[in-house]
Amino acid sequence: MLSRAGLRARAGLGLLQHSQQLKVAARLAPAPCRWNSGLPVNIGVLFVPQQEAWVVERMGKFHRILEPGLNFLIPLLDRIRYVQSLKEIVINVPEQSAVTLDNVTLQIDGVLYLRVMDPYKASYGVEDPEYAVTQLAQTTMRSELGKLSLDRVFRERESLNASIVDAINQASDCWGIRCLRYEIKDIHVPPRVKESMQMQVEAERRKRATVLESEGTRESAINVAEGQKQAQILASEAEKAEQINKAAGEANAMLVKARAKAEAIQLLAAALSQQHGSAAASLSVAEQYVNAFSKIAKDSNTVLLPANTGDVTNMVAQALGIYTTLTKPQAVKSQDETLPAHEEPQPASTEMLKAEQGSSS
Repeated sequence: MLSRAGLRARAGLGLLQHSQQLKVAARLAPAPCRWNSGLPVNIGVLFVPQQEAWVVERMGKFHRILEPGLNFLIPLLDRIRYVQSLKEIVINVPEQSAVTLDNVTLQIDGVLYLRVMDPYKASYGVEDPEYAVTQLAQTTMRSELGKLSLDRVFRERESLNASIVDAINQASDCWGIRCLRYEIKDIHVPPRVKESMQMQVEAERRKRATVLESEGTRESAINVAEGQKQAQILASEAEKAEQINKAAGEANAMLVKARAKAEAIQLLAAALSQQHGSAAASLSVAEQYVNAFSKIAKDSNTVLLPANTGDVTNMVAQALGIYTTLTKPQAVKSQDETLPAHEEPQPASTEMLKAEQGSSS
């Protein structure tokens, strides 16, 4: 049987051998891939897929980058150390807390879109590019949010995304990585701040409703006043047109009546100048006299009558005498106009003077 010291020495020797084997295995194990899940084995002839870059080391030193297509390597000497994907890569930025300019704590997360532009720098410039870019995006987000108030954070999301992209590109230039864009996914505010924002929105909506209602009332009053003004203007213009038309109608009616009366007088004068015209005039005056007496005391109880009311012949003679007196100067004037210019007018005859005296008496 072995002693306890021998068993302990054998156990220690076994542990030492096991640790040495682990070190050798770790030394011979392939390096981890940054953007791909596995590393290809060098068999001399390799086919590189499209949109991938294989970083080759020769005896532990960078040798070259394999392009897509057919490539030849020396087995045992050349080793594929890194496989970089040249496609656009999407990285979820974890949720983080940030304080705004007005001391409001926000929970915010985002999505980062980037692409490897230089496989050499992406392989040897930084240990873990994904972790480095994620941390840079988070710190830049906190820095940019600290410059803005809560209201501006919601209004200026595009400018905030652009600022984060610029900051990441400035820092990741030496890593061979270019950030294409950054998008904020969700912004979570505290419950109390959310309630106050809801109350502010409701108050703003009530204010807008009140302003719109007052503006509608004002517009309605203005429209009513404009309508009344237009109605009054149109009514006055219509009344003016009516008065003008009425005056024109009355003037035309007066002209027509005057022309008709003139024609009637001309016809009457022609009729009186014919034979038995005086008798016809006497008959007409007598008829009018009788008709006038038939209308007495119809409009009023006060009646004024001449002394010789029943003497129709005397009344007719007086009317004819007045008519003769009025027509005689016109006849004399027309006769004077017909006389020659070198002849002197003859004196009126004695018979005409007697007739004038009789008519005047």
